[in-house]
Amino acid sequence: MGPLRAIQSIFHDDWCKKCKTPMEVRARKLYTLPMTVGNYCAHKDAAYYKQNLRPVADRSQILPGIYACEVIAYRCPECGHSAVKLLIYLPVRDQNQQEDVYLFENGEMDDFLRRS
Repeated sequence: MGPLRAIQSIFHDDWCKKCKTPMEVRARKLYTLPMTVGNYCAHKDAAYYKQNLRPVADRSQILPGIYACEVIAYRCPECGHSAVKLLIYLPVRDQNQQEDVYLFENGEMDDFLRRS
């Protein structure tokens, strides 16, 4: 691994923080959150999301004014390290107004992903 890959991994959530390799998307799912426009509250704890995320098949099932969360699970093809990214946004027309992005790299969301 060269110094360029080490520097690039700092700026990419989808690169392994252990071996500095681009990770593969293992799963990508869409959920809603129990928050509406004007009532968004940031939560950094994985337990909140495990309790409150509700699956939806596609964007058309998200009611107007309700926040969505895209959960992306990554796995490193080199060392096997995994990470889960949560993209929290409000769907508005054909746009996503992003609120927060959280990256869990210590297995905090693994049991949730196995259940859902």
